[in-house]
Amino acid sequence: MACASCSTKDGSPSGCKNNGTCGTDSCNKLTVFDWLANMSLPSGEKPFDWVEVRFKNGRKDYYKNSENLTLSIGDIVATQAQSGHDIGMVTLSGELVRVQMKRKNISVNPPEISKIYRKASQKDIDIWQAARDKEEPMKVRARQFAIDLKLQMKISDIEFQGDASKATFYYTAEERVDFRELIKVFAREFRTRIEMKQVGFRQEASRLGGIGSCGRELCCSTWLTDFRSVSTSAARYQQLSLNPQKLAGQCGKLKCCLNYELDTYLDALKSFPKTDIKLKTAKGIAVCQKTDIFKGHMWYAYEGEWMNWHKITTEQANEIIAANKKNEPIASLEEYASDVIEDVKTEFENVVGQDSLTRFDSPKHNNKRKNNRRKPNQKGNQNSNQKPNPNQKAGGPNQKRRNPNQKNKNPNRKVEGAVAAKPAQKRAPKKRTPDGAKNANTAAKPNSNPSKNNRNRHNKRKPKPKPKPQNNNNATE
Repeated sequence: MACASCSTKDGSPSGCKNNGTCGTDSCNKLTVFDWLANMSLPSGEKPFDWVEVRFKNGRKDYYKNSENLTLSIGDIVATQAQSGHDIGMVTLSGELVRVQMKRKNISVNPPEISKIYRKASQKDIDIWQAARDKEEPMKVRARQFAIDLKLQMKISDIEFQGDASKATFYYTAEERVDFRELIKVFAREFRTRIEMKQVGFRQEASRLGGIGSCGRELCCSTWLTDFRSVSTSAARYQQLSLNPQKLAGQCGKLKCCLNYELDTYLDALKSFPKTDIKLKTAKGIAVCQKTDIFKGHMWYAYEGEWMNWHKITTEQANEIIAANKKNEPIASLEEYASDVIEDVKTEFENVVGQDSLTRFDSPKHNNKRKNNRRKPNQKGNQNSNQKPNPNQKAGGPNQKRRNPNQKNKNPNRKVEGAVAAKPAQKRAPKKRTPDGAKNANTAAKPNSNPSKNNRNRHNKRKPKPKPKPQNNNNATE
């Protein structure tokens, strides 16, 4: 859900320009859904008169509605401050505020009560917006002043008070920093009251926000409010590689999400024996090499045979350990590992819908043309003036085979119902003369229809290439 400042205009997204304090309460950070809003109170009960108000970058505070104003989520109000007033947005009201204050150990009757003055007028909102527009250029100049004074600190954010009478500078530093000279420079340059507040690296990431390695917004800037300590043992229990580049978040500390599934892993590891316990068998001593927490399997290898792993279940490992405590040695791990062998049948499915998984396994066909037929210019000496019979073309559909027992002495004599055959002779070596004939004694016959005569009888996919143009000087005129 986006507001007017986040919407897409002219095909390009404009992005959120309110930096976490949306005026329409559509894209706020750390919002709470009031699921009691449509429920009426019992008769005689007064509504809870405390209201939750959020300021820039998710900072929240609780104020008493002493004026009995009709407030709802998203209203801009002027609240009490140490000097002057501040401008914030109402994020929660009613009975859920009581629950939130109880969870955060905030007293309902404190010695000093912060109050809500009024709903913000248009003049208050204009002053507030003008002050917030100054924050980004002021942050750039403030960082330059800190660099000039050679201070080991980083100014992460600036927050103006609603009436523009005070500016709070949030910074992070590894060690203690003496910024007294820096405050003087800020007061002389910006001409406003200055307050310096140091925050941790996790708090800095939650204020600035960003996108994590999972592709989602940071948990600390969207819904996470309490920062629990994260240790490397959380990654070790989950069998993660201790790589600081992968386990660290944008704050430079270990990711908070390492604690999310830690309890599940700890419950699963209760049934596992310790990995440093060695199994004693008659074949040798076995050492644990690997564990699968969710499947309940463990891999052991004999000392000296580190390449051969034997998979057993956690129940079998506990049984062997119990037998070792009673000095009852077992023969070997193979008799236990044989029970864990699973017959996994690999079944392939046609996920594409029409393509076969073995479509590339069949060998390719050899499409080379077969040179087992006579070339059109290898016929005997025939009369060049004779017109070719369409039924006597090479490869013609009406061509009849000659009886092999029938002898034809004259190759030029026409035989009715048969094709004139060439007399049998030994195949001479291939010699080409300038006139294109195979033998110098054989006259070249003009090719009356080369496109039809060059058709391959055995392989009709690729036609025979056309012969080169011939010289018909020897043809009879």
